[in-house]
Amino acid sequence: MYRWRDLTEQERQEVLSQRKGRKLPWHSPPHRDFDGPKSFLITAACYEHKHIIGNDPARMADFENQLLSACEALCMMIFAWCILPNHYHLVVRTDAIDELRKEIGKVHGRTAYNWNREDDQVGRKVWFNFFDRDMRSNGHRWATINYVHNNAVHHGYAARWQDWPYSSASRFIEEVGKEEATRIWKEYPVLDYGKDWDIY
Repeated sequence: MYRWRDLTEQERQEVLSQRKGRKLPWHSPPHRDFDGPKSFLITAACYEHKHIIGNDPARMADFENQLLSACEALCMMIFAWCILPNHYHLVVRTDAIDELRKEIGKVHGRTAYNWNREDDQVGRKVWFNFFDRDMRSNGHRWATINYVHNNAVHHGYAARWQDWPYSSASRFIEEVGKEEATRIWKEYPVLDYGKDWDIY
């Protein structure tokens, strides 16, 4: 969606026409309805990718705790997460995606309110929209877990997965072992996964 500003007026009208034709929200990611347990990648970013979450380490740690607490109440499993200074990713399994969306919305609302007061920027837009993408297969889920665990490395915040403290990567490597983590990485490669994730 951030590409919107670079589009010509004609290109914008074409994008809106396509989204209307597919009955999608005009300017935000679609949220589909699901029945039964399903695995999802949940992603959200700060508005214009500003480093608002990462204002300081304490804020990042507190946000990680708030987000995981919201998920623990409604998810059967939290497979992976990575919190970065300007966005985050989660891979979860839930049969209550609607309720989870609402709880994450509350976390976003609460943190925006508090952070704007802490930063003396009342009225600042903190969050862009968030989206949830359902996992289509076991392989899709593993590639997504690899993508999430590699995110801090991909964005240059850490040299190795386990070096980033606001992530499940260290726990994952401890649980499955380095050899198995390496096998999973090779068997389910990231490749171009996540490229232009915020462009619809």
